Amino acid sequence: MSHPAITEMQAKMKKAVDYTLHEFSAIHTGKATPAMVETVMVEAYGTMTPLKQCAAISTPDARLIQVQPWDASIMKAIVKGIQEANLGFNPVPDGKVVRIPLPEMSRERRLEFVKTAHKLAEDGRVHVRNVRRDTMDALKKAQKAAAITEDDLKRFEKDVQHATDAAIKEINDHLAHKEKDLLTV
Repeated sequence: MSHPAITEMQAKMKKAVDYTLHEFSAIHTGKATPAMVETVMVEAYGTMTPLKQCAAISTPDARLIQVQPWDASIMKAIVKGIQEANLGFNPVPDGKVVRIPLPEMSRERRLEFVKTAHKLAEDGRVHVRNVRRDTMDALKKAQKAAAITEDDLKRFEKDVQHATDAAIKEINDHLAHKEKDLLTV
């Protein structure tokens, strides 16, 4: 028997872990990935639009990101958007594409990214713990309303703690992997 609060908790914890992993992918490790620039906001046709919605983003090699706008008229807006995003990149317009060469990363810059990764991981862990707290509160209310027995409550509490531990372990494992990637020269 599973309680609806448990099912909802599992979905929310999965979302928290997935969001944290997505944020990790945006941290620059010296290897080019489209995720590094896909959320940059660009002024296209009078509205601010994420770059991934107005251009094709590719990585022809490990040190270069290539952005090909679907409409050449927004090329200047793409260059301006990338510069204003303050990512440490210097976009270069080249015909119908914008090339973004990645600068060599210094030791200080790598350590700065490690700190950012730790902060993102802690945000993810806090979110997971908040989901745990909300679920425990819902289960205790259900027990007070006689919807579940005290034995069920104890069993559900163990399930909640097990799911919380698993989600936090997954975040920590990915943090360790990301830290290793960042510090490897």
